[in-house]
Amino acid sequence: MIQIICPHQQKTVAFQVPDSSFNPPDAVKTPFQYFKMLFTDEMIIHISEQTNLYAAQELGDPISTSPEEIEKYLAMLLFMGVFSFPAIDDYWSTESRFSLIADIMPRRRFKLLRLYLHFNDNQQCDGSPDRFYKVGPLFDMLRQQCLLISSTYQHSVDEVMVAYKGTGAGSLRQYIANKPDKWGFKLFCRASSYGIIHDFTLYQGASTFFNVDLTEQEEALPLGAKIVTTLCNTITLPRLSVVFCDNFFTSFDLVQNLQENLGIRCIGTVRHNRMGGATLKKDKELMKEGRGAFDFVSAEGLLAVKWFDNKCVNLLSSACGITPLSSVKRWSKEAKAKVAVTCPSLIPAYNKHMGGIDLSDMLVHMYKTPAKSKRWYLPLFGYILDLCISNAWLVYKRDCRLLKETLLSLKKFRLAVAQTLAQVNKPASKVGQPSSASPPQMSSNKKSNTQRPSHPQPDVQYDNIGHLPLHSNKRGRCNLCPKGVSRWKCQKCHVFLCMNAKQECFAAYHQK
Repeated sequence: MIQIICPHQQKTVAFQVPDSSFNPPDAVKTPFQYFKMLFTDEMIIHISEQTNLYAAQELGDPISTSPEEIEKYLAMLLFMGVFSFPAIDDYWSTESRFSLIADIMPRRRFKLLRLYLHFNDNQQCDGSPDRFYKVGPLFDMLRQQCLLISSTYQHSVDEVMVAYKGTGAGSLRQYIANKPDKWGFKLFCRASSYGIIHDFTLYQGASTFFNVDLTEQEEALPLGAKIVTTLCNTITLPRLSVVFCDNFFTSFDLVQNLQENLGIRCIGTVRHNRMGGATLKKDKELMKEGRGAFDFVSAEGLLAVKWFDNKCVNLLSSACGITPLSSVKRWSKEAKAKVAVTCPSLIPAYNKHMGGIDLSDMLVHMYKTPAKSKRWYLPLFGYILDLCISNAWLVYKRDCRLLKETLLSLKKFRLAVAQTLAQVNKPASKVGQPSSASPPQMSSNKKSNTQRPSHPQPDVQYDNIGHLPLHSNKRGRCNLCPKGVSRWKCQKCHVFLCMNAKQECFAAYHQK
């Protein structure tokens, strides 16, 4: 039970944030299906069309790419995010050839796609108030998909930096000193406590809210308050929700506006000049009382708190009060041990639910798509791809916990998506002589331990395209029947399958 002290009513009003509950799915989907929930076929078709259009405008002739080829290109980018080489050419070079990527597409074709990759028609965007128009359609389509993901009742709002050190973007590039990526593009995001990004907006100065209808009251708010209000407008159950934000966003006007106009409660750290005139003890007075000392005042249904830990911190709350008091462990130099420090109940609530954006940012940076380019909007495209993987994995993780199934790590999830993108609904690769770049086989008297081919992704195994029998010089165990031995392999799946007169094993393996 969370309590708010309201002196106007002369009694304690109780507010309880309901536990977030999600209906378990019928079954856990494949990684590729979770990814396609966010990076949709519509987005892939759009990229293909705009890339052909841009190439035709620049060269006078389209490069004739297709959605299937764009999927292969995305697969290569996902692989490169896990297997990072110093330069793009290294994946194809003789000394360091990486067949997992190099076999998908020739180097010249990959570089051609990379050179003319485009997301919007430049000729239709003259005079547009959207300064991010070059990549705006992709962000709009992704945002609509993110809004469809069911959320918890605890939300956090914070800023995200997409790294970019070039000068081609002009004033769109921002600088934030305390971020790991200090130079880049700034996004404001709303995430659930699980780390799933549900809504976002790109910061572009005065035109940030060019497509948002703001009321006169919202227009008068500072930038941080406008951002929070805009992102909170898309919350589905506002009366049951609580928003957490830091001192860049929080002010007395924001907390009051969220509660009165949207019915959303808020907890946030706040700067001392934004507390709506609340008078609390000075920092020196609390420091004399020792660690754990606090002071509070309540007005108009809002609570202002100052708490002293290592230093004094100010908070505003319309969702959580002082009681019940709790304690946190802190290191004491005098006692040379950890001691219990008293803290109001809104402090643990803030610390628990404020980290959703940071969790998403950490997952995005673990396996980052290489996107260095003179064209400033390509790093933003790389962030879109990484965010789709991060959000998809978190939804997959939630479903696995609901059904108590084994969870793939983020790396294996990303690789599974890449493998499927490279093969699903596409014919098998052409069979020919081994690449001259492959290292020569060393002769040895010892029997070589050849690794058994990995099992294909389910989306590839059952797509009914390009699965043809290929005779091999070696024999292998049938991948379907336990005692079968065969010289026939699937040209696309690369697994041995029995080929009798009726082709029973071969047909059964590729049907659900």
